[in-house]
Amino acid sequence: MSQKVAVLGTGKIGEALLSGMIRGGWAPADLLVTARCPERAEELRTRHGVTPVSNTEAAKSADTLILTVKPQDMGALLDELAPHVPADRLIISGAAGIPTSFFEERLAEGTPVVRVMTNTPALVDEAMSVISPGSHATEDHVATAEEIFGAVGQTLRVPEGQQDACTALSGSGPAYFFYLVEAMTDAGILLGLPRDKAHELIVQSAIGAATMLRDSGEHPVKLRENVTSPAGTTISAIRELENHGVRAALIAALEAARDRSRELASGKKD
Repeated sequence: MSQKVAVLGTGKIGEALLSGMIRGGWAPADLLVTARCPERAEELRTRHGVTPVSNTEAAKSADTLILTVKPQDMGALLDELAPHVPADRLIISGAAGIPTSFFEERLAEGTPVVRVMTNTPALVDEAMSVISPGSHATEDHVATAEEIFGAVGQTLRVPEGQQDACTALSGSGPAYFFYLVEAMTDAGILLGLPRDKAHELIVQSAIGAATMLRDSGEHPVKLRENVTSPAGTTISAIRELENHGVRAALIAALEAARDRSRELASGKKD
């Protein structure tokens, strides 16, 4: 925690990471931030006590650089950083779809790169962050990434070849659950419930179900079967979900998210 860490392109996820690191014991004086707008940079200074700097200043003075800009903007950022990043700097990329080789080819020979895909529950310290080392990253580099992202949730190491699949599952995953809650809330209204009561019922049911999945050790099929009595209400609902191809639609949706992650790596914007 004595090293200097810079977060470049500090948006909501970057700020959540900063906040989690400070709660985890990092000194604000050791945390640098960059932001496109001066007003945003000053806001981060006021709120967290961190130091706003330029991208080049961050490259020169930080031990670890966490790049949180959009995938489409990463090439331009690396062009700006490359002349100023020594080979002993740790680069952590949070950009969907971009492989570690993209960074290694543009930075000094031997620069360690770690690829991380986190998600928006970092805002409430419940993130799922998936970590993959590049060809020059050591165990210590990966451990540093785990320490940083562990401040805002859980971490999991995977081979880099699985990163696009993880992006589809956990990176985009919260949106699928929000979408499902939205649909179930509409259904509750259709069934005669006020919106606020439908929302409360669904959210607590989701929290309870997720806690059971995490803590029980049971397979989701077993947990679902425990709710599904013969000729009951639940099996009637499950039959309709199957009749409408919900399972197949989810699989197709995740494949589409994975494919888009690959397209982002190739530089395709539309």
